[in-house]
Amino acid sequence: MIIYNVTCSMEKGLVEEWLKWMKETHLPEVMETGCFIEYKMLRLLTNDSDDTGVNYAIQYTCENHETLERYRSQYGPELQAKTLEKFGNSVLAYRSVLEHVE
Repeated sequence: MIIYNVTCSMEKGLVEEWLKWMKETHLPEVMETGCFIEYKMLRLLTNDSDDTGVNYAIQYTCENHETLERYRSQYGPELQAKTLEKFGNSVLAYRSVLEHVE
């Protein structure tokens, strides 16, 4: 299994609007591509002294690298553009790929 991890960072004041949009719009659109089996949305915990914003990780699980590459080439650019249009540079996203090890 391959996990496509997207870590998003934003100011506290944006969290409510971002979460609503993610749950109602973005996550359903990503899952409708048929590329992912499931997703998990997690909030990163930090110490108060490190707290410069709020960070979330969304982990999308897919079967293999080919499926992920299909998502990245056919669907990713358009969905990322929608996010950028909605939030501009107020939400920073960092993407990484992980492999499940048993």
